[in-house]
Amino acid sequence: MSATAQQDLPAPGHLHSAFETHLRELAVISAERLTPDVIHIVLAHPDGRTLTSFEPGSHLVVHAGDRRNAYSLVGDGINPRSYRISVLRQGTGGGSHWLHENLRTGSTVQIEGPRSMFSPDPSAKKLLLVAAGIGITPVLSHALAAARWDRPAEVIYIYRPGFAAHLDDLRELAYDGAIDLHEAHGRLAGIELMRRRFPLQPFGTHAYACGPLAMLDAYRTLGLEAGWPEERLHLERFEAPQREPGNEFTVKVSSTGELVTVPPGISLLERLLEAGHAIPNLCRQGVCGECRIPVRSGRVHHRDLVLNDEEKNAQTEMLCCVSRGEEIEVDL
Repeated sequence: MSATAQQDLPAPGHLHSAFETHLRELAVISAERLTPDVIHIVLAHPDGRTLTSFEPGSHLVVHAGDRRNAYSLVGDGINPRSYRISVLRQGTGGGSHWLHENLRTGSTVQIEGPRSMFSPDPSAKKLLLVAAGIGITPVLSHALAAARWDRPAEVIYIYRPGFAAHLDDLRELAYDGAIDLHEAHGRLAGIELMRRRFPLQPFGTHAYACGPLAMLDAYRTLGLEAGWPEERLHLERFEAPQREPGNEFTVKVSSTGELVTVPPGISLLERLLEAGHAIPNLCRQGVCGECRIPVRSGRVHHRDLVLNDEEKNAQTEMLCCVSRGEEIEVDL
């Protein structure tokens, strides 16, 4: 076949814009303030093309100044013409501050993804969706997808009055009969609401929760107390608890034979980056899973919130941003 004939062939499906997940630039269609500290950003392809579909609960990695932050996508994920994220401003100088200050209609931003780490189980007979604060973003995605596919869903939304992003969206879904909505003002009311609702769910329900650490701890405890199997209590964390600095340990890089010493309070990720190894990373808190690396030998002290018990017990991989160990050999 001639080069000219090859050029005339249609592009392979994986090159179509609806299959892109690499680093690319999208246009800001709108940036609307939902609450005093949350803005809702709508992004689209500069040429108006369909974007890559995504599973409910997926996120985008957004380049915000000199930061790369992950933000949950709000939408059901089916053939989207736009991506929507809602960003809580968290202090000054970080990525969320940069987005609040710099993104306007007509500007552009670089993104990666979508990526999925919080998708619904297709075998679930019903979804119990629990959100507190900005944790509403992946929960709303699950609720919208449940509405599209006519799957039973119940939402518990815990918020402070005046600071409830997307409350109107949830109330509209409830008004249409797509979800059952329960609202709670504040943490204590939210705990009591979860305590009441967990025992009332039909067999086969899966629960999904996102929000502050204290709420997620209460959610898990209340679910277990109500007799739920742990594998049906799904959750997504935006932050991690404080950890001890740990002991010094040594890591051997199998491909080069070099030995890397990791002092207390310093992560293996930092030491590998300093040594010139290109390790993908994002949160550096053990909650996103980006820096997972293979382990050949040694004892890993897992401190992440991503790997399940089976994966941790296998001792064949680790999240090098937080986990530590003894005489480890990694396969880079």
